[in-house]
Amino acid sequence: MKIFVTGCCGYIGSHTCVELLTNGYNVVGLDNFSNSKKEVLDKIREISGKSIKFYEGDMLDSSILYKIFSENEIDCVIDFAAYKAVGESVSKPIEYYTNNVSSVLTLLTAMKKNNCKRLVFSSSATVYGDPDTIPITEDSKTGGTTNPYGTSKLFVEEILKDLYKSDNTWDICILRYFNPIGAHSSGLIGEEPNGIPANLMPYISKVACGKLECLSIFGNDYDTPDGTGVRDYIHVVDLAKGHIKAVEKLDREKNGLYIYNLGTGKGYSVLDMVNAFEKANGIKINYKIVGRREGDIAVCYSDPNKAKEELGFIAEKTLEDMVRDAWNYENHN
Repeated sequence: MKIFVTGCCGYIGSHTCVELLTNGYNVVGLDNFSNSKKEVLDKIREISGKSIKFYEGDMLDSSILYKIFSENEIDCVIDFAAYKAVGESVSKPIEYYTNNVSSVLTLLTAMKKNNCKRLVFSSSATVYGDPDTIPITEDSKTGGTTNPYGTSKLFVEEILKDLYKSDNTWDICILRYFNPIGAHSSGLIGEEPNGIPANLMPYISKVACGKLECLSIFGNDYDTPDGTGVRDYIHVVDLAKGHIKAVEKLDREKNGLYIYNLGTGKGYSVLDMVNAFEKANGIKINYKIVGRREGDIAVCYSDPNKAKEELGFIAEKTLEDMVRDAWNYENHN
């Protein structure tokens, strides 16, 4: 089975490529390196012992997509080609809507013309907005998103629902991620954003190694046990394995649209994460409390039972695994 992975050298894309290759899939990859590095291709090969067939290009460019589909018999697409920083999306909404929505329309057009109708889409728990109830199930209300990143994911979900409604020969699985952190245990691949990290764990790692002076914690006056925001953190390798389960689901059950939360069902605060990192790695993290960040919410964690029952997916790695592997990756790089 041949899988086309967009954003294949990014954080989640690279870990998913490793899992696909080690599970016997053939992988065709596309990346424009806007937030990734070319050497990740070598690291994927080093970990898995196999190579992906790689194309460099932008998903907004329909010509590269048609080239890929014409040169390969693609069975399924996994789409990771999105910008993902909540805070940045507030200051750069045009860039986020163009990259995260228009690129998917270009992809879907190419898929339709080449009669490839099997898609796993990388969505986000941000589509739930500021949730009415916790934990969040797949039936929880969506909308009321608090930032352009979340809205871009919600828009694409609606596009995919409309597409399936118009043509139910599509097979679509929407995966709503909670907060992926950690890295591959080899230390070869992990989260390595260009510039100053926008996400918590890579920022903590940069402070730990002295590349950044201090972690800014955005708000300690939320209605949470310690006042800092609470999130559902999931190890990136567990998340990658969830995509294997999704591909298997689409291969097993033809013609459907499915939506799953991928999380652990546990909520940890920002200070919980700092304390866990310090304890697991024996390193003190310098931090300061600053004002709330626009677009953030107080609490967000999942009810993962639907993914467990229908996909057979269970997040196995612990919080200690997550923070230890994140620091191991920083040390290797």
